[in-house]
Amino acid sequence: MRIALIHALRHSPPPIMEAFARLWPEPNLVNILDDSLSSDLACDGALTPAMTDRFLRLAAYAVDTGAEAILFSCSAFGPCIEACAAAFPGMPVLKPNEAMIEECSAYGNRVALLATFAPTVESMLPEFPPSLTVTPTLIQGALAALDAGDGATHDRLVLEAASALPDCDVVALAQFSMSHLAGRAAAASGKPVLTTPDSAVRKLRRLMS
Repeated sequence: MRIALIHALRHSPPPIMEAFARLWPEPNLVNILDDSLSSDLACDGALTPAMTDRFLRLAAYAVDTGAEAILFSCSAFGPCIEACAAAFPGMPVLKPNEAMIEECSAYGNRVALLATFAPTVESMLPEFPPSLTVTPTLIQGALAALDAGDGATHDRLVLEAASALPDCDVVALAQFSMSHLAGRAAAASGKPVLTTPDSAVRKLRRLMS
């Protein structure tokens, strides 16, 4: 079984590879990375038809490799991913956060969403059902630190945000690049913490079984 993983940030492949290795090691994984997607979105300030076309071409390439499912790892491109799902209706095409959002409902109706990439908040909030009350926190400077190779500062800023959350039932980490902090974020917040890679792997395993 081959699953294509399509990334818009160079920090995304290791967390999802680790999640598959731990939760479902059997599939053959193909990583497809175009890190200009995130920088172009930040420059444009909004998703464009040209961006959707790029996503469709990436999805078509993934299908050409023999992939039986596609998981996108950047949550800021929801409408583009929806277009890919519509173009390939015979296979699972998952947004990075949809499985995590589904799992949030099991913990209660108050979700604290932590994100390090500004477009993620705008794209992701409409995906939560009305039954959930979502309080987003954009962690300023964390992604820039990670991009500069300063993982320690990234981690410190994320954990500081986790320790200062409003009251909630569950914490959702929006970026794949934050997932390694799940345990420490749970300790800092005193709340259960969900990550996009783990939730996505669990959902794909159910769909493909």
